[in-house]
Amino acid sequence: MKSLKENIDVSKLPKHVAIIMDGNGRWAKKKGLDRIFGHQNALEAVRQTTEAAAELGVNFLTLYTFSTENWDRPQMEVEALMDLLVRSIEKETPTLNKNNIRLAAIGDIKRLPKSVTNRLQLCIDETKNNTGLTLVLALSYSSRYEILNATKEIGKQLLEGKLKIEDIDESLFSSHLTTKNIPDPDLLIRTSGEIRISNFLLWQIAYTELYFTKVHWPDYRKEDLFEAILAYQNRERRFGKTGEQIVKK
Repeated sequence: MKSLKENIDVSKLPKHVAIIMDGNGRWAKKKGLDRIFGHQNALEAVRQTTEAAAELGVNFLTLYTFSTENWDRPQMEVEALMDLLVRSIEKETPTLNKNNIRLAAIGDIKRLPKSVTNRLQLCIDETKNNTGLTLVLALSYSSRYEILNATKEIGKQLLEGKLKIEDIDESLFSSHLTTKNIPDPDLLIRTSGEIRISNFLLWQIAYTELYFTKVHWPDYRKEDLFEAILAYQNRERRFGKTGEQIVKK
């Protein structure tokens, strides 16, 4: 009997998989432990998911790591998350290089503590020449912030006479987003059973396939990603067209 991975058609892989990593706190609470314990135990899920995506040949993997709304959490939790983030990235950088994985980040990065941005940038620079999977961390990210910021940038160019109204189209707008060098996701996964998008890549997921699983993020493993990709491959993506039109192509 074939494994989940063996059943995947590598010629029909999603080029970009995005994941809302949800359930760390609830996972820890069920075990009678502190929320930080849940975040710490989520690292294995990140490692396995990244390895699985790289093994298959996925081009981009974006992980919703820290939202702008997360700044409103208790200060102790935020500080612990920031420390865990940079230590984990630094620890995993040699493995990223070994597996030819490039690290990137999107979001309101300047809002992160200076020590965090400096250490993050070092890791990004160390992996910038890798040509395999691009692992994108969405940090201090908010889709509404991103869309508003793009609107302000375009408005400023209009006022300065650098743009005309008729120049504004989807392509130009996309070029002002933090994801400007990243293709739109083909597949968006959310863990822990919650069925919502939570201000994540709202512009970019217009035609993305959505997949929800009840697995809490700390328990997420390679097989869970393979299962999601198989579900994706069994769907018909029409992009507003009819099924008959897609077949004719």
